[in-house]
Amino acid sequence: MAIGLDVARPPEPDDPEEYDYETCPFHGELSVRGQVIEGEVVSAAMDKTVVVEREYDVPVPKYDRYMKRRSRVPAHVPGVLAPIEVGDAVKIAETRPLSKTKSHVVVEVNGGER
Repeated sequence: MAIGLDVARPPEPDDPEEYDYETCPFHGELSVRGQVIEGEVVSAAMDKTVVVEREYDVPVPKYDRYMKRRSRVPAHVPGVLAPIEVGDAVKIAETRPLSKTKSHVVVEVNGGER
């Protein structure tokens, strides 16, 4: 099943009996919708979760300049994309709430910095 985004489909899980299909957009029932964000992983200390930070510019009309802002978004990591480290550039997509803070899932990993 395609997830509706232009991303490569990862291989099937190694252990299908123990794999969590409920929270996998590639091989399970989790649907992705809404926004797609690209950012850098700044924390991978949690189990099956990474924190993705993106930096963007906001106009300040008074000074006719731009100001940098950052947002940090916790995202679920499916088991087929498991080895994600700090500094990796990732693409995350919005989904239904998976926990109190997680409403995004990682759909693509590009190693190294952006």
